[in-house]
Amino acid sequence: MIKPHNTNREFALSGINHVALVCADMARTVDFYSNVLGMPLIKALDLPGGVGQHFFFDAGNGDCVAFFWFRDAPDAVPGISAPRHIPGIGDIVSAVSSMNHLSFHVPAERFDEYRQKLKEKGVRVGPVLNHDESESQVAAKLHPGVYVRSFYFHDPDGITLEFACWTKEFGDADIHAEPKTAAARRPPVTAGHD
Repeated sequence: MIKPHNTNREFALSGINHVALVCADMARTVDFYSNVLGMPLIKALDLPGGVGQHFFFDAGNGDCVAFFWFRDAPDAVPGISAPRHIPGIGDIVSAVSSMNHLSFHVPAERFDEYRQKLKEKGVRVGPVLNHDESESQVAAKLHPGVYVRSFYFHDPDGITLEFACWTKEFGDADIHAEPKTAAARRPPVTAGHD
């Protein structure tokens, strides 16, 4: 199984402890993540003062996905708090400091099987995307320049999830895009503000 395996010279990080998201309905979230995705629920607690709950699911490899349910949480705003569409189907832009999507590593040899299995469970999945460095950055077929294969889907709250598998090792040649700065952004103009 191909996975990046570089050394961190600053901190002995060994993966993601957990990523914490927010849901509207914890019972529905438990059903989806445990029964549809098969992730065992490992910790569930009520927050002090009745403000909400915090549940943790085992995502494999020692990593977890956690959810908060807050009694007074505002509703999601598609296109701002998360992408409006599934990649490969529509616009994927989301706001600064939002979580665009959460990707789970899956074995390359089970990639197609897992996509079909989700469809059979009633999950709407996007097209298979063979990410490469072509002009569109997606190829119709797998070829030696594809570095990751993926497909996307939504959880019950519209959180964009991805199943992905690396298809090649990375090297220095893969780091050639110059990082953009905040000055290059074109944030939308808000009407009524001077």
